[in-house]
Amino acid sequence: MSIWKTNPTLDQVNDHSKDTLVDHLGIVITKINDDSLEGQMPVTNKIKQPYGIVHGGANCVLAETLGSVAANLVLDSTKQHAVGLSIHTNHIKAVRNGVVKGTARAKHIGRKTQVWEIVTYNSKDDVTSITSLTMSNIDRL
Repeated sequence: MSIWKTNPTLDQVNDHSKDTLVDHLGIVITKINDDSLEGQMPVTNKIKQPYGIVHGGANCVLAETLGSVAANLVLDSTKQHAVGLSIHTNHIKAVRNGVVKGTARAKHIGRKTQVWEIVTYNSKDDVTSITSLTMSNIDRL
């Protein structure tokens, strides 16, 4: 059974990020499963630190993007939207090339807050980071 309140297409979800930081970094949502959301970011010089590896902040942007999109899809968008409250990322393995893939899964979906775990992987499916993202559900006026 799906946790989503809406069923947008991948094109609709990705079009929503046009001309934003998400678009600039090449982040795309690649799959919406019944209880998780997947996406990826290409490893280019734009997202690397001077030492030739993916910048930790870029990992956080990917994680927050996946968790934020997912958090908003579980809400009735006519009544609420979700915004980030806290993000904590553990960087486990450096990435030098390929793509960084990620999967967001809900750990808690409450009336006022949500907690999402986002795990990122390299092209060989090795875990590269684990993020806990807390979102606040805000009532629309």
